[in-house]
Amino acid sequence: MTALKEYQRLEFAGVWRASPEHQRKDVIVCVGNATLVMYDYADQPLTHWSLPALVRLNSGSNPAVFAPGVDSSEVLEVSDGTIIEAIERIQRASEKRRPGNRRLRIAVIAGILCVLLVSGIFWLPELLVNHAAAVVPDAKRIELGERLLAQIQRTSGRPCHTGAGTAALSRLYNRLLGDRPGRLVVLPNGTAQTNHLPGGLFLIDPALVEDHEAPDVVAGYVIAEAVRANAHDPVARMLKQAGLVAAFRLLTTGDVTENVLFAQAGALLTQPPEPVHKETLLDSFREAGISATPYATAVSKSGESTLELSDADQGADIPVLSDADWVNLQRICGG
Repeated sequence: MTALKEYQRLEFAGVWRASPEHQRKDVIVCVGNATLVMYDYADQPLTHWSLPALVRLNSGSNPAVFAPGVDSSEVLEVSDGTIIEAIERIQRASEKRRPGNRRLRIAVIAGILCVLLVSGIFWLPELLVNHAAAVVPDAKRIELGERLLAQIQRTSGRPCHTGAGTAALSRLYNRLLGDRPGRLVVLPNGTAQTNHLPGGLFLIDPALVEDHEAPDVVAGYVIAEAVRANAHDPVARMLKQAGLVAAFRLLTTGDVTENVLFAQAGALLTQPPEPVHKETLLDSFREAGISATPYATAVSKSGESTLELSDADQGADIPVLSDADWVNLQRICGG
């Protein structure tokens, strides 16, 4: 049987030539499942060709000239257009049914599936985490920030507080970050200079307000931390550490467990601050009207790693805080 059911048995007349040195001979051609056999008019078989290997040497011309291979000396001429179309259809069908082609298609499909699977392994977690973080409303972010701060307090102690010092801290926040929701929190110990939590909470090491003569240094650290908060969503940061289960739970229930918050609190107290893009940091200093040089000097005593900040510093005309507020802020932890 042929490769196509509509051609149960296909026989036709053609002209065959064994080689350029031989004469052309009229033949009867019988097309089988995967072969093409030629007979003389005495019904003696002359040759047989493989259908999948069959090539047409003169595409678009008539009569069509076929050969059992590109380098073969044998040729077969066929004039009937219907027969030519049938041969090419049978040839294509035979090619598709070859085991090697099936294996190739299976291999290609398997390869594509593997690529998709690997892509899913690497990209799906990040996509899910970012989506879960993006849909958290502001009220929930504030709640998560306060709960995370409560976990951090177990190690760092309760936030420093005096009436005048807390008021000065609020004015410092407004001076640096304007009407951005949130507040500054000075912790007695444990935090690494500065950090940020969901809901606009910024944590400050008391050394930044106690060990410097002017508020410009702590102002610089707060601005740098605000740049980090803009670049790295604290909710997404927490979910990346907690994993897909926590991200999925937040998406479906709108909450995370205390264990997730506890683990994040431990990470925040031990991980060093992430680097800040210097051009973005400079823009933030200019926008806030703060001099970058005091911060640059505090970060690097030699000035080598912060030379760009100092060189591009445009200074500031408006003080960060009044002298009275700065003194009150320095005493916020009872100093």
